[in-house]
Amino acid sequence: MSGLPIRDGFDRARWVQVVDWLAVGVALTLPWSTSATAILIALWIVAVLPTLDIAMVRRELATAAGFLPVLLWVLAAIGMLWADVTWAERLGGLGKFHRLLVIPMLLLHFRRSENGFWVVYGFFASTLALLLVSWGLALIPGLPWRGRELGVPTKDYIFQSANFLICAFALLGYACEAVRAERWRPALGLLAVATLFFANIFFVVTSRTALLVAPALLLLLGWREFRWKGLVGAVLLAGIVGVAIWFWSPYLRDRLTTSVAELQAYRVKDAANSTGLHLEFLRKSLTFVQTAPIVGHGTGSIPEQFRNAAVGHDGASSAPSENPHNQIFAVAIQLGLVGAAVLLAMWIAHFLLFLRGAGLTAWIGMIVVVQNVVSSLFNSHLFDFTSGWLYVFGVGVAGGMALRERDSASTSAARPSRVS
Repeated sequence: MSGLPIRDGFDRARWVQVVDWLAVGVALTLPWSTSATAILIALWIVAVLPTLDIAMVRRELATAAGFLPVLLWVLAAIGMLWADVTWAERLGGLGKFHRLLVIPMLLLHFRRSENGFWVVYGFFASTLALLLVSWGLALIPGLPWRGRELGVPTKDYIFQSANFLICAFALLGYACEAVRAERWRPALGLLAVATLFFANIFFVVTSRTALLVAPALLLLLGWREFRWKGLVGAVLLAGIVGVAIWFWSPYLRDRLTTSVAELQAYRVKDAANSTGLHLEFLRKSLTFVQTAPIVGHGTGSIPEQFRNAAVGHDGASSAPSENPHNQIFAVAIQLGLVGAAVLLAMWIAHFLLFLRGAGLTAWIGMIVVVQNVVSSLFNSHLFDFTSGWLYVFGVGVAGGMALRERDSASTSAARPSRVS
């Protein structure tokens, strides 16, 4: 049997387009709405199942990019057996791994679909609308609706900054391609829009994580375009732009000086401020991993570990948490170094999937992976709804497109040339 059982008369080609449009809907709603995104993701999963081909599923699971997310989920499912918490907490912990199972499905679907860029364009258009609304909230003080906070129409500033960075660097990569093709006007237009994204991050609202992700992506872009010369140029550019923004952006300057003050208060007084709590959670997480280094404390054990560690303490040490604010620790606490190794292998496999490509699709995929890896040093982003699904759909859609391009190139190379 080559495919899943479906009823007679099923129009697979037309239904594949329905699946494409549902993915576009996910991309459109992801920057704005959690509930609409959740509904569309559920519909996408239900819709894609009748179109799957067993042989193609096996092929995706035979690759590291498709298999490792599933392996991580399997480890989490097994990890429920030794967790010393209630079954409700174990199942809740496993639930944070579920979205990883969608990655091979997305890879498979967009490997055969011609409409992957619909999803990319949908996400960019939605994020561009978010950018314009953000600027409106920041520049027009008399608006009756002020959003969630200054410059943040919906969700939170961390996710918004991540979206803006992804779009900005995608535009920079596209601009580089335009320059190589000597299409100067499109290149200038792309640079102008990218500048709007960057300006919002540096002058309106940003996360500290974004300030670390941006240099990493800039270095990656420099290396990708010009290798060592590009890397050196990116370092110099980052230094110049960083100094300029420090003097021109009171918001960013205040953001950084506040973080330094919070760090000093945590060191001296164990103050329970934002920076102090992040550091305290990381310190405790390291202790949790050391007490169960190989297979961890079991799936769903994070809240219980933090509750026990907070007993009898004051200040930042007394704060409970369900999130270590580090993706590697979030996996290692539950599944030990075995689970952390699989997580790192998954990130590497996804990065290598795009490293072999040379076009815009590969660049977008690299941005999504690097953004998630760097930001996950300070957040458990794969376990967050919006950031987690951003990674799953970003890698899944771009990865499927990259595989499709690779298959097409292989077919063209294998096709015998005609002799006239």
